[in-house]
Amino acid sequence: MKREALEGIRILDIATVIAAPWAAGIMADFGAEVIKVEMPGRGDAFRAMGPLKDGVSIRWPSMGRNKKSVTLDFHYEEGKKLFLDMVAKSDVVIENFKTGTLDKWGIGVEEMRKANPDIIVTHVTGYGQTGPNAHLAGLGTPLQAFSGMTYMQGYPDRPPVSPPFALADYIAGLNAVIGTMLALYHRDALKGVPQEVDVSLYEGIFRMEEAMVAQYDLLGTVRERSPMPSGASCPIGTFETKDKRYAIIVCSTNPVFEHLCDAMGKREEWLPKYALAKDRLADQKPIMDAVTEWVASHTFEEIKERCDKAGCPVSAIYSMKDIFEDPQYAARNDILEVPCEEFGTIKMPGVTPVLTETPGNVKWPGPKIGSYNEEIYHGLLGKSEKELVELREKKVI
Repeated sequence: MKREALEGIRILDIATVIAAPWAAGIMADFGAEVIKVEMPGRGDAFRAMGPLKDGVSIRWPSMGRNKKSVTLDFHYEEGKKLFLDMVAKSDVVIENFKTGTLDKWGIGVEEMRKANPDIIVTHVTGYGQTGPNAHLAGLGTPLQAFSGMTYMQGYPDRPPVSPPFALADYIAGLNAVIGTMLALYHRDALKGVPQEVDVSLYEGIFRMEEAMVAQYDLLGTVRERSPMPSGASCPIGTFETKDKRYAIIVCSTNPVFEHLCDAMGKREEWLPKYALAKDRLADQKPIMDAVTEWVASHTFEEIKERCDKAGCPVSAIYSMKDIFEDPQYAARNDILEVPCEEFGTIKMPGVTPVLTETPGNVKWPGPKIGSYNEEIYHGLLGKSEKELVELREKKVI
């Protein structure tokens, strides 16, 4: 049996809700042992978040997959000691409490380093560990607004809109994975000093706004609301087909525009007049009007067949029903059906990225709260059954 990519790495996930726990979950998909530390009695708040089926969260099985849940209350001295005992046997701690909270509880990075000088600590917070906002609470949707992204989303004559899911959290989660893996490589491969990873919810989105930063800096222009990226491509947009479907067409490079011309029946009057992006952007209306008319006179399948043959990227705007029925998603195992005690089975997103030699996998869905107390506290830390009973009676675990 092949070793897993992150086999031998132990991570303590003491975070809640989305960004940081999702980061730990990605690493669990690739073989890291992730111990999910939760408050006794109530667990991670994500367990109660909707959508619900029969009062049970249908999101937890995916968010908690491949993790080992233990219960622990940091407010007790015994709880702090148990936590530091786990730190001593771990590689990474991932947390998302407000900046300074762990120090206030007496289990901050300094204390962790006393227990394990090699520990890597990944912080995921709203505004990061520094700056005037460092101690403020932060959630994804307000931080998307802070990032500048929300300002640019929507139509010019309507209020700004936010994405329909927690995009800032998931992007921050990816940054947390990247940062943690960089810190592990620096520590283990380069024999460097263990370090802290500082991830904010807004900076992952802001890092993607390269064009807007340069645009304001050099041109003094503020990118205003638009339903599509603007100022870089033509044609670009959502076009309605003859059969009332919606197609996305974007000609972001000159060769792609040429391919679209082929799909539309050569359009020899457009070449070489509009061969360069600058010329298309300077005279967009004739092109946009013609593409709109062309798409409206064909069904989506006709548009797709012509564009695919010509090499021009196109896609229908998919609903989740469309995704479930699409053969590309099936071929890539993008939707997994996992046995689940609460629901019999449940479908969830597959494992990405795809690795040829050490692919990730889903071994089990989100576990019941505290279901790994015995394995971790007795098996890993060597606590006796008597000690576990006393800890339960005191509500430490």
